[in-house]
Amino acid sequence: MPGITVFSGAAHREFAQEMCDILGVELSPSLTTRFSNDCLQVQLRANCRRRDVFVVQPLVPPVQEHLMELLLMLDAARGASAASITAVIPHFAYARSDKKDAPRISIGARLVADQLVAAGADRVVTMALHSEQVHGFFSVPVDHLTALQELAAHFAGRDLSNTVVVSPDFGGVKSAGKLGRLLGVPVAAGSKRRQADDTVVIDAIVGDVRGRDVIVLDDEIATAGSMVELLACLRRDGVERVALACTHGLFTGPAVQRLGAETGISEVVCTNTVPLPPERRVANLEVRSVAPLFAEAVRRIHVGESVSSLFPPELTEG
Repeated sequence: MPGITVFSGAAHREFAQEMCDILGVELSPSLTTRFSNDCLQVQLRANCRRRDVFVVQPLVPPVQEHLMELLLMLDAARGASAASITAVIPHFAYARSDKKDAPRISIGARLVADQLVAAGADRVVTMALHSEQVHGFFSVPVDHLTALQELAAHFAGRDLSNTVVVSPDFGGVKSAGKLGRLLGVPVAAGSKRRQADDTVVIDAIVGDVRGRDVIVLDDEIATAGSMVELLACLRRDGVERVALACTHGLFTGPAVQRLGAETGISEVVCTNTVPLPPERRVANLEVRSVAPLFAEAVRRIHVGESVSSLFPPELTEG
């Protein structure tokens, strides 16, 4: 892969290294230091001039620290005369701040999108944005990848004749429908009302789940508040086994304790878009790697091939 340079921030170097191993390129070194007044400084320690530069950094806790480091790395690449600069953000944390649902509230996703472009990003590669409208906040091209094929591969080959894919809310029905089509199973959804960041109420399940095995699909599991509420509702409706699947397995705050206290969860499946230290790993966890998918997207961007053709029609239509 001549003409390509890949850097990684501190958020998830293992992911960036796996991408580079697949691409057959070195992960280029960089140095992040801190001034006495707590300001960060970044130095890229590899040639960027007239090269396609890719900076890998998911926005994971501490999110603000990692966001600032990413912005500085993009700015440094621009100042080093890179031919193109792509921000590779496996998890775009601010995607949840996507609408004005209260007076005088900030829309963080749009602001961060503007910051990335102002810092020097010519393109963004990300995965499973919380809502599709966030894609439109960017003024540069965005390759919005999906992990549904990888999640479907985990369940493929099993007897799914009694299985239903369930979305915790109506907003996730489209993704649940795509997974359902890949697996050849029906879909249901919870009727959810969010009362706070980690507090939701699910009144009912829309769809037939009684006596069925369930795969619950969400874009992310953070504090697991939605999952606990949904599991209680599914139990009332008489489901059999329950598997949890998500792209971003954050498992923050009380998530590990909440899910550990639940009975009837056969497994939890997520991807490696975010790092998962031992203390944030739930029981029966399976982590699927999407680094090969990101690596292939990077290769296609570099050589000018289509990224959307990575996915079958089931994932690109409707």
